[in-house]
Amino acid sequence: MPPTEARPRRARGAALGAAAALLAGLAVPAQAVPPAPAPSIPVEDPVTEPPEAPDTSRIAEDDIRARQYWLDEYGVREAWKESTGEGVRIAVIDTGVDRSHQDLEGAVVGGTDVSGAGAADGGRGLGAEPEHGTLVASVAAGRGHLPEGGRDDPAPGRPAGIVGVAPGAEVLAVSTWLGEETPEVRSVDEQLPDAVRWAVDNGADIINMSVGSSTTSWPESWDEAFLYAEEKDVLIVASAGNRGSGLVQVGAPATIPGVLTVGGVGRDGEASWESSSQGISIAVAAPSEDMVGALPGDRYAAWAGTSAATPVVAGAAALVQAKWPELSAEEVAHRLTATARDAGAPGKDPLYGYGVLDVEAALTEDVPEAGGSPLGSMREWVRVHRRTAAATPAPTASAPAGTEQVEAAVAPPEPVAPLDETGMLPVVVLAGFGLLVLGLTAGAVVHIRHIVRATAGAGGGREHDAP
Repeated sequence: MPPTEARPRRARGAALGAAAALLAGLAVPAQAVPPAPAPSIPVEDPVTEPPEAPDTSRIAEDDIRARQYWLDEYGVREAWKESTGEGVRIAVIDTGVDRSHQDLEGAVVGGTDVSGAGAADGGRGLGAEPEHGTLVASVAAGRGHLPEGGRDDPAPGRPAGIVGVAPGAEVLAVSTWLGEETPEVRSVDEQLPDAVRWAVDNGADIINMSVGSSTTSWPESWDEAFLYAEEKDVLIVASAGNRGSGLVQVGAPATIPGVLTVGGVGRDGEASWESSSQGISIAVAAPSEDMVGALPGDRYAAWAGTSAATPVVAGAAALVQAKWPELSAEEVAHRLTATARDAGAPGKDPLYGYGVLDVEAALTEDVPEAGGSPLGSMREWVRVHRRTAAATPAPTASAPAGTEQVEAAVAPPEPVAPLDETGMLPVVVLAGFGLLVLGLTAGAVVHIRHIVRATAGAGGGREHDAP
C-alpha cells in the first residue's frame, strides 16, 4: 500500500553516525553479560546481580493472551472502559511492520520506507532484526484475532493472539535500516529525520521510536525534524536502551528534549538490569521483561527490553489522546507522568523517571494543570545550544529601527596626537630617571657631610668642659 495522504489533524490546546545506531530493545541473548553501570550517572545499581537472561524463543499461540500480564497489572483493561485509542495514529519508526499478520489486520493504514532498501509501504522487515517492527506494533496496537470456529470477544481486541494497549488505534509503518551499515542503504543521519517528518506529515499523533544509540548527542541535521514534530504537536516516545545490548546509559534519540523516554522494569516493578538503562531524560518506566509480541508470518515470540516497554507507553498515550482529543502532546505527556507510581528515590530519578506507568490512573484520575512540559522543549534547546550569528533576526517593518528615535547626532571627538609621535619617549623617560637618581645621590652626600661636621663640633665642646 502506498503512503497515505495526510489527513486533517484535530484541533488541540495549548554527532550520531550510522555505525553507532543500534536497536535499543532487541531481545537479549542468553550469553550476554551486562556491563557496569554508566559511571557518569551517580546512582546505585538497581540490583546487585544480573538476573538470568530472558527467554527469546518462539512461542506457540496457545494462551498467548494470558501471558500479557501488563494488561491487568498496569490497568490497561480498566482503561479500555474509557478509551481504546480509536481515531489516534501511532507511527512505528522501526524495521518494518508485517501488516498481513492476523493480529494486525486492519490496523496498519499506511507506511513508507526511508532506508532506500525496503518496501514502499514499510511492510518488509529490514536490517539485523527484521521482525522487530512487527513486535513493537503488536504491543502498541495489536487487535488479536478470532480462533477458528470462535466468536468475537466483547472486550477490545479479539480473544486470540496479541492485543495491543490501544487496539482501536491505527498504525503507520515507517521502515528503516538500523544496526548494521551497508552501502545499499542511506545513513541513519538521513533516515531518522526523514522518518519523523514523514510521520508528522501523514497524520501521526504519536511516534514510537524503539531505537537507540551509544551516544547522548545527535547530529544537528536532526534538530529540524524533531522541532517540526514539537511544533506540529506530535508526541515522540522513545526507548532508553538496554544494558544487555551494551547501552549502559540513555542515548539519542531518547536524550532529545521533548521526547518521552521510557525505562524498563521487571515483573516485580523494580528497575530491570539487562532490559533497561539509566539517565536523567527517562520520563516514565514500563514493563520490559517477560514480554510477548507478534512475529511476521502469524508467529509469536517472547522478548524483552525497553523496545517492548516503549509501545506500552505509546499505546497508553493513544488512549489518553482518544479520550481527550483537545489535549496537546505536552498535556498528554503530563497526564502520563503525573499519574505514574513513584518508585526508587523520591521524585524524578534516573532509573524510573517520574515513576512506573499506571494506565488506569492516566485515564481516570484528576490531574492538576501542567506548569510546563515535563519533557523540556526542543525549540528552547536549539535556541540555547545552536545559537549562531546568522540566526539573529533582521529588523522588520513592524519593528522600527532604534535610530529613528535619535534627535541629534553626536559630534565625533577631535583627534589627539599620540604620546610618542617623535619616537623619543623611551629616551626622555630614561634621561629623567637618571636625573632623579643623580639628585637623590647629591642630596644624600650633602646630608652625610652635615652630620659629620655636627658630630665633630659636638665632640670638641665636651673635651673643653671636662675637669
